[in-house]
Amino acid sequence: MTSKTKQSFRWKDFINAFGPLFGLLLVVGLFSLSADLRPVFFTGGNAKMILTQTAIVATGALGMTLVIVSGGIDLSAGSVVALSSVVAATLLIQEVPPAGVILLTILAGGFIGAINGTIVAGFRMVPFIVTLGMMGIARGVAKWLANNQTVNPSENPLNRIMEPVQPLNFWPLPIGVWITIILAVLMTFVMRYAVFGRHLFAIGSNEDTARLCGVRVRSTKIMIYTIAGFFFGLAGLLQYSRLTQGDPTVAIGLELEIIAAVVIGGASLNGGSGSIMGTMLGALIMGVLKSGSSQMNWPTYMQEIIIGIVIILAVGLDKWRQSKQQTR
Repeated sequence: MTSKTKQSFRWKDFINAFGPLFGLLLVVGLFSLSADLRPVFFTGGNAKMILTQTAIVATGALGMTLVIVSGGIDLSAGSVVALSSVVAATLLIQEVPPAGVILLTILAGGFIGAINGTIVAGFRMVPFIVTLGMMGIARGVAKWLANNQTVNPSENPLNRIMEPVQPLNFWPLPIGVWITIILAVLMTFVMRYAVFGRHLFAIGSNEDTARLCGVRVRSTKIMIYTIAGFFFGLAGLLQYSRLTQGDPTVAIGLELEIIAAVVIGGASLNGGSGSIMGTMLGALIMGVLKSGSSQMNWPTYMQEIIIGIVIILAVGLDKWRQSKQQTR
């Protein structure tokens, strides 16, 4: 390998590792230019609010990272989050103990993920089509289960998972934020050092080669979508805790935010590359964009336009990296 090739690989690794961090610093720097915004934006309370709002997207993005790195996609994430929030609220009304509610809510998300994975891997169907259909099914089931209205349990311990105690101060952070951080650290080790993580990247890079190397592609794909479903179910539980109600109409378009967080974090939609740290930074970038836009009194459509532009730029950067790699 020539020194020029080595240098280009180092440059690519540098962009992959630090690109999302530079993106986050750039977004924070842009909002810091406003003298009127700085006293409000750079406060402990605002940082806590950003982390609290980001936790739901980030938790779902943990699961989506696995799916995208393996070369798939899951458009049902937002609907599964809504369904899981309704499941949690319904179980609480039925006086199921909080521990049972947590377990059953996460399992509900995992069950839907297992169905997606079984259809995608077992019948070799396109993930986009399968999960698009499941997006409608899960949303419909959520509305049926909730009888087309919000489900409002009485006060219970799960309401405090996302409760911002002392909202004007950074500490203490809500329990839900700590759950997301711990899971992100755990999944980082899984993707870097576990056999499952190596198989994940192998399938995303070249599925046929992975199969020839002894990777059980079908069962691994089912596991990937199932684990992603668990994360979507947990995100639904956090969504319930934040709203303190189950709402079948909530999280519309959330799947796009989750996918955007993964892509902005450096993952390739073609599979084979991505990282948990990048995904978490991608989710934070979107959280900071939303917070700063709201405090600047920008209309909602402006926020959506900005996020859309960021997504296009992130995908364009990924395409550029791939084209440079192919020309070498």
